[in-house]
Amino acid sequence: QVQVVESGGGLVQAGGSLRLSCAASGSTFSINVIGWYRQAPGKQRELVATASIGGTINYADSVKGRFTISRDNAKNTVYLQMNSLKPEDTAVYYCNAHYLSNGRWINTWGQGTQVTVSS
Repeated sequence: QVQVVESGGGLVQAGGSLRLSCAASGSTFSINVIGWYRQAPGKQRELVATASIGGTINYADSVKGRFTISRDNAKNTVYLQMNSLKPEDTAVYYCNAHYLSNGRWINTWGQGTQVTVSS
């Protein structure tokens, strides 16, 4: 099993920065892809950025050039550096790990961390 816990959310003014952290525990060696999603009020959860074990990184078009995902494998932690934040980035940010367990692919989610960007 794999568990993920997010931290680092908060309130920031437009144009500011925040860094989110996602600490993974358990069978972290089985993780294939880990990343960030977000859900704003009244909207569906959407992909923000993901990083695969093979090094492939994906970003939503809306965050390209502003957000950076990175991994510290020694700490089993994934970071999301968010710069030039906009009010439309306001959402609950969730960490997701996609991993193999007993021959099945499983998605696990953290509890989420609130990011609020004021104009």
